[in-house]
Amino acid sequence: MAIQVGQSAPEFTLYNTERQEVSLAQYKGKNVLILFFPQAFTGTCTAELCSIRDGLTAYNNMNAEVLAISVDSLFTLNEYKKKENLNFELLSDFNKNTSAAYHALYEEFAFGMKGVSKRAAFLVDHEGNVRYAEVLDTPTDLPNFEAIQQTLGSLN
Repeated sequence: MAIQVGQSAPEFTLYNTERQEVSLAQYKGKNVLILFFPQAFTGTCTAELCSIRDGLTAYNNMNAEVLAISVDSLFTLNEYKKKENLNFELLSDFNKNTSAAYHALYEEFAFGMKGVSKRAAFLVDHEGNVRYAEVLDTPTDLPNFEAIQQTLGSLN
């Protein structure tokens, strides 16, 4: 069943680009925007994450942290983060458990690839409850960032 607004966000612990474990529980007391994206170094993903990079101050000013998750390896994500100067955590869900827990996983993606993260956005409040949930079936579609920011604004 899809993640519903109001339910507790599924807990996870993943590795970041610095080879450190990052868990959702670490962000208790803050709002967290969790973004799932299909693959590093691709056009729509780069446009999405660079727009977050450029607007990160707005999220930080609303007591929000951004975590971006894909099934890419932490080594690939590290190179991507450096190339695009991304200023927020990129987390590797290489084993696909977190993407599956959030119902944000393609069974079959382009070029016969299986188990790629769907583009999705979840806003988790400071208590760990989901306040916004959007999973997109078309990989070139972007989350509704205006609605995300409005929801985030209502939490503060």
